[in-house]
Amino acid sequence: MTLRVIGSGFGRTGTMSVKRALEMLGIGKCHHMGEIYGNFWQVPYWQAASRGESVDWEFLLSGYGASIDWPSAHFWRELSVAFPDARIIHTTRSAESWWQSYSDTIMKFIDAGMELPDGPIRDMCDWCVQTIGEKTFGSDFRDQEAGLKAFDRRLAEVREAIPEDRLLVFDVAEGWAPLCDFLGVPVPKVPFPRTNDRRDFWQNFATAV
Repeated sequence: MTLRVIGSGFGRTGTMSVKRALEMLGIGKCHHMGEIYGNFWQVPYWQAASRGESVDWEFLLSGYGASIDWPSAHFWRELSVAFPDARIIHTTRSAESWWQSYSDTIMKFIDAGMELPDGPIRDMCDWCVQTIGEKTFGSDFRDQEAGLKAFDRRLAEVREAIPEDRLLVFDVAEGWAPLCDFLGVPVPKVPFPRTNDRRDFWQNFATAV
C-alpha cells in the first residue's frame, strides 16, 4: 500500500475525525499521532526526519493509505514529493478556536510528557518542543502569537506549493460532501465521524502512559 492522501494541517483541526472518515471511505489505514502509541519503533525515524536526515518514507509509512496530524503533517512537502500521486488535504478551522483547543490539549500534553522518565513518549514530547515550537512556530510551543501566525502561514505555504486540483482545504464542519467530491467516492449513508474531543484526548494520553 502507498499513501493516497497526505494531511498538511496542524493537530487539533479535526484530524482524528478525518482519519476515521478516510478509513470509512476505503482509503486504507490512516497514520495519526495516535498510531505512535502502538508503534514506538517509529519514534527514532520521526526524530531523524526532523533533524533533516534522509528517511525511507515508503518503509516508515508502509501499510498506510493516508497520513494526517503531527508528526507526518510537518513533512507534507517531503511526502508530497515522495508520493507524487497522493492528494493533499489541509484540515483547518478558525485560528482562535484552534489555539484554544491546542493549548488545552497538545500544549499541556507536552508539558506533562516532559516530566516523564526517558522513553518513547518523552522522546515524542522532545520532538514536539523542537518541531512544533522551534521549527513551526519559530518560538516556544507555548507562544500564542507565534502559533497563530504559524497556523495561517502553513495554509499559505500549502496553497502556494500544491496545485489546486491536488489540494482540498477542509473544515470538518463541512461534512462528507467536499471530502467525497475531492476523492471521487460516493457519500456514505452514515453521519460524518465526530471524535477526539478534549476528554478523549486526555483519556488516550492516560492510556498511553
